[in-house]
Amino acid sequence: MSGAADDSERAVNGLLSVARLLEEPRLARLYTFVLREGEITIDDIVDELELPRTTAYSDAGTLVELGVVTRDDADKEHTYSAVPIRLSANLDGHEYTVTPTLIEAFGRSPRDRDLDLLIERHGLGKLAVALTYAVPYADGEMSEGVAARELGLQHAFAIAVLQALRDVVLDMKTVDPYFDAIRNAREEPSIPEA
Repeated sequence: MSGAADDSERAVNGLLSVARLLEEPRLARLYTFVLREGEITIDDIVDELELPRTTAYSDAGTLVELGVVTRDDADKEHTYSAVPIRLSANLDGHEYTVTPTLIEAFGRSPRDRDLDLLIERHGLGKLAVALTYAVPYADGEMSEGVAARELGLQHAFAIAVLQALRDVVLDMKTVDPYFDAIRNAREEPSIPEA
């Protein structure tokens, strides 16, 4: 198989892997947990994420199959480590990059009422837009009021979403190797909604 064919296959498989992470919050949460921790075992997953052991094995196996986590079988107790992912999409000349930070935000949604409601009512795209405002908000480069107004949501709800995403941004800033690729609403306008 030629190099171009290998690259195409790898690119499409990567796209499908990211799509799967953005469909299942539990997988997203596990992926970013492994990324944050570096090298972990099933016992670490069970203890920290409070998952049943069978679920931890199943989900870790799924992440290995997706190619976003690797498993080292050298020792009796297998260790897992995450492969940092980055997916860029170019739509009508506007580029958006999905990094582990968006995956972390999505993974928190079942445990965060505001993020869950945002996704339920407005979709994953709105979460991505909100993240572009949360980055300058968390860095103190944009006021809460301006960011909330620009999101186009009910003001109190927008503030709650920004506060939840501020925590994501602060937690992932040093963990996400592609953090600087996240669109920053202060530097670039967001993609207009259709």
